[in-house]
Amino acid sequence: MSALDEQFGVTAAGSTVEGEIRAGVTTFLTMAYILVVNPSMLSNFGATGIPFGDALFATAVAAFVGCIVMGLWANLPFALAPGMGLNAYFTFAVVLGMGIPWDVALAAVFVEGLLFLAMSMPQIPVIGGWRSQMINSIPTDLKIATGAGIGMFLAIIGLREMGWIMDDGATLVNIAATETFGLDHGGLISMVCLILTAVLMARGQKGAIIIGIAVASIWGWATEAYDPYNDFAAGGAGWASVNATWPDITAVGFVGMPEETMMAALSALGDVGSADGTTVGMFLMVMITFLFVDIFDTAGTLYSVGRQAGYVDENDVLMNSDEAFASDAAATIVGAMLGTSTTTTYIESVAGVEEGGKTGLVAVTVGVLMLTGLFFENLFQNIPTFAAAMALVIIGAMMMRQAADIDWGDAEMALPAFLTMVLMPFTYSIADGIAWGVISYCAIKIGMQKWDELNNVMWALFVFMIMFYLGPGDTNTFDWLFETMGLN
Repeated sequence: MSALDEQFGVTAAGSTVEGEIRAGVTTFLTMAYILVVNPSMLSNFGATGIPFGDALFATAVAAFVGCIVMGLWANLPFALAPGMGLNAYFTFAVVLGMGIPWDVALAAVFVEGLLFLAMSMPQIPVIGGWRSQMINSIPTDLKIATGAGIGMFLAIIGLREMGWIMDDGATLVNIAATETFGLDHGGLISMVCLILTAVLMARGQKGAIIIGIAVASIWGWATEAYDPYNDFAAGGAGWASVNATWPDITAVGFVGMPEETMMAALSALGDVGSADGTTVGMFLMVMITFLFVDIFDTAGTLYSVGRQAGYVDENDVLMNSDEAFASDAAATIVGAMLGTSTTTTYIESVAGVEEGGKTGLVAVTVGVLMLTGLFFENLFQNIPTFAAAMALVIIGAMMMRQAADIDWGDAEMALPAFLTMVLMPFTYSIADGIAWGVISYCAIKIGMQKWDELNNVMWALFVFMIMFYLGPGDTNTFDWLFETMGLN
């Protein structure tokens, strides 16, 4: 214990080793679903060609590497794993939509990770340290709005997975048929445990979120509760069982090293631009998209969670941001070589922060627990989705506190901040929310003839984002340029 205290500066940070480990367990429980969801999505029941076992191994090891680097080098309580949204883009847009082979898509992730790492290291000429410079150049209120927007994003994810909201052809979203909720329905169980968790937190109970998840899981297992989010026939995602079942704790076995995906990304790079391979333009477009989303997902998450944890100083600068950015870049590179899509910092890290986590020991704890996915696949697969989802709503509520710090009286900031917040849940993308917040902010400054208030980084972001989202015809500017140059 004393060695851990000295390594991470736990006492100096105002915490305890036991408290940091508990915070790490809390964060892990809120994001353990990725050990099942990411391999399921990347393999897509065999449609992509990526084996489930290979993807599970890559998911666990990429998360482990990212968390260990984050904890030991940056000493921040932020956890990493392959990103939701990025894995969906990888599977459904790139591999199944564009028809790009999965190994070439992994190669794009690998190259993106290398560029990401270069932009995170101040020692590298021209682009080194650009990521920290970028996040520090965005106006404070927009960054605060990012945190509040992530809270709203978490809330809509959590409520959907709890079974409380559903899609609606007329109104887009609607409340579920709550009158059908019984004692064996995940919707009722999750809402009761959501309120229970809130009460425990209000009473200062340590480990409140863990208790809430545990109660919801045991209740669900005991009643074989219906899990609405996983009912594919009723419009759910269908990633796990429709009914909660007790995990078989005797089903322990090592997943095994990847047989097909190991180093496939490196060999696939040689096929890019060949007669029978993916065109250079298509490869660049996919790589740029991965890079763009990764930059803004990670930047927004790191700043928002860092601010919640008290690691943003009086000059609005995130502590150890270069090291934090490099952590997720390193994990992305390792993950791509093993067989998974982009690894990023998780917004669920706020769960550990709310439990009192303050140091890198939290991240290391999550990383070690992620490796258990190589042995206890059955256990994590049986945690009901509704049980972990209620924690996301709690975290979302905590993150919304930041919205009070925005200067809503500033007419030039009100709309950009608002768009940043609401577009995250409405587009299901952190990157889209940040992007259109920046675009609208710059456009308003230009309209007010206050272009001198825009720094060089904001001008660059404005131009890049316009090119990314808009362009001639039905393509964006990058697609049009590649086509014009004959690269597509």
